[in-house]
Formats: sequence, C-alpha cells, structure tokens
Amino acid sequence: MILSHKYKFIFIKTAKTAGTSIEVFLSRHCSPEDILTPITPAIEGHQPRNYEGFINPIPELLERPGKFFSALRGSIISREKFYRHMPASEVRKRVPAEVWNSYFKFCVERNPWDKVLSHYHMHAAREGGSLSLDEYLARGRFPINYFRYTDRTGIKVIVDRIVRYENLMAELGEVFSQLNIPFDGTLGVAGKSEYRTDRRPYRQVFNDEQRRIVEKAFAKEIALHGYQF
Repeated sequence: MILSHKYKFIFIKTAKTAGTSIEVFLSRHCSPEDILTPITPAIEGHQPRNYEGFINPIPELLERPGKFFSALRGSIISREKFYRHMPASEVRKRVPAEVWNSYFKFCVERNPWDKVLSHYHMHAAREGGSLSLDEYLARGRFPINYFRYTDRTGIKVIVDRIVRYENLMAELGEVFSQLNIPFDGTLGVAGKSEYRTDRRPYRQVFNDEQRRIVEKAFAKEIALHGYQF
C-alpha cells in the first residue's frame, strides 16, 4: 500500500496482480514524506517508511461491534497504522477525509482463473514443488481481492480506478500520465515472478471441476468485472 502526498494518490495493493512490482516502481518516485508499507520478503530499492503510528480505534470499533474487544486490542498493540494488503475501507478510516476525497485511489484486478494459477505456482514453489493443483484447490485459500476495493457490502467500489491486469502497462500508463509520474512503459522489475515456470494459459490447465471451484470462490469478482473462463 502506498499513499503519496507528492503525487496525491493512494495505491491499494491487491493479491497476485503485480502489486509488488508496482510498489517498487512507485517507491523510486515517492518523497521521504510519503507512506510506503513493507514488502515481504524485502526487495532492494524499496524503502518502507511512515507506515507506523497511532490508530484511533473509535471508527473501527463502531464498525465491528460484535468484535469489540479484539478490535480494541488490535488497535492498541499494533504499531502498523498502514500495512501491505490493507483494504481501501480501512485506509479511508485512517487518513484525513480531505486526503481520501481528493487523492486518486487505484488498484489492479486480474482474471480469477489466471490469478489462482499464479497463486498456486507460488505456493507450490515455496513447498518444494510437491503441491498438486487439486491439493491447493482443496485448501480453499484463494487470492480474493474484492473486499480490498469495495465497501462493507462488497458491492460498491470505493476506489477511483481498477486497472485490468490483462492490459496492465497500457492502463498504468494512463494512470501515471494522469498523476504526472514518469513512466517509459515498463516497471523495470518483476517482483515474485520467479515462482511460475509452467507458462501454459489457464484454459489449458483447469479441468471442468477445477474451473467450477474457482468460479464459485470468485463469484463476486466475476459479477463485478464480468470475467469469463
């Protein structure tokens, strides 16, 4: 997650959508006063800063009345006012209203089947290559993103633009041009891209049952963006 006062934008980091590469690129242009959350594992050239601070617990306690004590405990012991995959709805509560209302807010989203395949390869690589696709799907832990850029209903989008991963460089070029961020058409870094060695398109990988598992898990994102297999 990045909040830039220099360029007046808020970048919401979604899962498996080139978010790390975008963060590293943007960090090279951000000022010392901007907010950059840590990347794990750390990447050379990215310097996190200004993400710690006091959290006013009241707005979040009011929004989570059923979890009052856990929310209160979290707000007291956490030093991270901002964190890497922080939902836009939380960012909105933790920044001044004038910043939220005037800064350009954007994120990236990706076809769910392609996103799941990328997520699977990352986990399989981290587990030594022994994880099968069926075993991964059975776990049910998927890179679902819609709640990171919608309100509590999961229906209303609260960011200004959702960049399509399928047209990433062209759409980022439009965003960066609007924000006056220098961009030559490439991010210059490919964070976390080393996990995937099988580059077959997802249509050649998923069978019908696997396709339906992803379709069910990502029903809200499919409805929001009109994705198709």
